[in-house]
Amino acid sequence: MALFRDMEESGLHPDIVVYNILIDGLCRAGSIKDARELFYSLLSKRLQPDVRTYSIVINGLCKEWLLTEANMLLKKMEESGCSADGCAYNIIVQGFLRNNETLRAMQLLQEMVEKGFSIDACIMTLLLNLSNNSGLDQSVLEILNKFL
Repeated sequence: MALFRDMEESGLHPDIVVYNILIDGLCRAGSIKDARELFYSLLSKRLQPDVRTYSIVINGLCKEWLLTEANMLLKKMEESGCSADGCAYNIIVQGFLRNNETLRAMQLLQEMVEKGFSIDACIMTLLLNLSNNSGLDQSVLEILNKFL
């Protein structure tokens, strides 16, 4: 971060790619508070977060079990005119499934399917494990059957 601050102080203006790298590194290091601060500072620097930026922060929040905040950020992303992609949906659905919030995961799965996105292999594995271990309700099995 010191090098980054030196860049800014010397008049260099990093682009969104540089910020994505920094935010991702902070999230991976478990510094979600710093990642959030950097993310929310983007607009004051006249930079618009892109789908990758949002996905990085959503992933960081999910890894810290901050699923409500991650879900709110997904909604904020859409409201700001940045359309979520399959990757963003897959990240948050995985978070909800890993936290046994099946109903919320299924709502997002239905939304992503309606938008034409595919379920990734990780989600499929989590769903198959859930169906084998706990007996999912009929609506979940119907969604699962669409992809088999």
